[in-house]
Amino acid sequence: MAVAPEFAVEVRQNEHLPAGAGRVEAVVTVTATGGARAGPAADAAEVLVLDTSGSMRSPPEKLAEAVRAAEAALGVLRDGVRFAVVAGTDTARVVYPPGPGLAVAGPRTRAAATRAVRRLRAAGGTAMGRWLLLADALLSGPDAGAPDAGGPGSRASGAGPRHAILLTDGENRHESPQELAAVLERVAGRFTCDCRGVGTDWRVAELRGIAEAMLGTVDIVADPAGLARDFESMTLAAMGKAVADVSLRLWTPGHAEVVFLRQVAPALLDLTGRRRRTGPRTGEYPTGAWAAGESRDYHLSVRVRPAAVGERMLAARIALVGPGEAVSGRGRVLAVWTDDAALSTRIPPEVAHYTGQAELAEAIREGLRARRAGDAARATARLGRAVRLAHESGNTGTAKLLAAVVEVRDAASGTVRLRADVTEVDEMTLDTRSTVTKRVGRD
Repeated sequence: MAVAPEFAVEVRQNEHLPAGAGRVEAVVTVTATGGARAGPAADAAEVLVLDTSGSMRSPPEKLAEAVRAAEAALGVLRDGVRFAVVAGTDTARVVYPPGPGLAVAGPRTRAAATRAVRRLRAAGGTAMGRWLLLADALLSGPDAGAPDAGGPGSRASGAGPRHAILLTDGENRHESPQELAAVLERVAGRFTCDCRGVGTDWRVAELRGIAEAMLGTVDIVADPAGLARDFESMTLAAMGKAVADVSLRLWTPGHAEVVFLRQVAPALLDLTGRRRRTGPRTGEYPTGAWAAGESRDYHLSVRVRPAAVGERMLAARIALVGPGEAVSGRGRVLAVWTDDAALSTRIPPEVAHYTGQAELAEAIREGLRARRAGDAARATARLGRAVRLAHESGNTGTAKLLAAVVEVRDAASGTVRLRADVTEVDEMTLDTRSTVTKRVGRD
């Protein structure tokens, strides 16, 4: 039986504002607690979406490693989980199961799916929106009766965590950016999708856009030989999710409004535009699926009407809302106006840290953009700023990636020189992982 998690909410802020100030900043830590564990396998669903366009033929081992990765993912599906494998070109087709709907994971279906995947051949173009539409149709299809674990052709769709892995090696050439955007708007929030780019012929911004819309992760797998381990890891993580479709609910009083809500750890993800209005002063922001013990940080900024010194107000109330409107975990963001500068000038270390991490990601993107445009001066300035921010925040992972793109002469001051021998892999790895943050005070 599933044990749904409860959520603990911790708010870290400086509630004291100087006279005339009208902005409250807080870092909200949400942790899944309560001994949650993954629900019944029958409630979970997984779809593997493999790029089988013509470019996957070169080099030949690329498709072979993609097949091996799919086998690795199939091998760690829990018995009873609904699943399918999709091949993507300028169209999308189900590789397994042979009929409509999802199969139920078991020894026979896993073996049959493996045989089907091994027959894949590369040909055709790339239209990722169509791949996502097919994944959505599979993951949201109607139940077909009681599951038949291990029986080929058993059909059902789960109400639990719904997850997909999308692998590509190229750009989305066979549909327009507008078409892909329309698909993302249609399927966002219906399932989670982790995206991987193999090789260096795909576009980071394009895949990141898909991953962010689908509340998933994005990463580069430069060497196809690394795909199997990555697929296995992503699938195991998906199998460990205890609850899906959790939203963060914010209530603000009159004369107050949310400026932004961003996930800031483990990676940056702006949720501001994802608000769904649920009441006159209430909105909900999707956070996806959660595993037991999982913890994330969010940066909340609220604009309030300035008040007189000595006044106090509730700027926001926070709660987590799960399936069935179950509410768990509550927190409050406060504002108190004071003329004591010693109180009002304190910046909570968590707010300062994550503000810096957001700036770090932006500096990397701007620096790489300038470098590609041939603007060496701006690239040096922005990547130097990134080096300094990474050094100050102790983000050694990002610092190491930056060192592959710039020669660091003094990290503390951000003094760098652009490297002339930067590989495409180094540049794309830095770009792809620029949104991964160091969690304040925890690692």
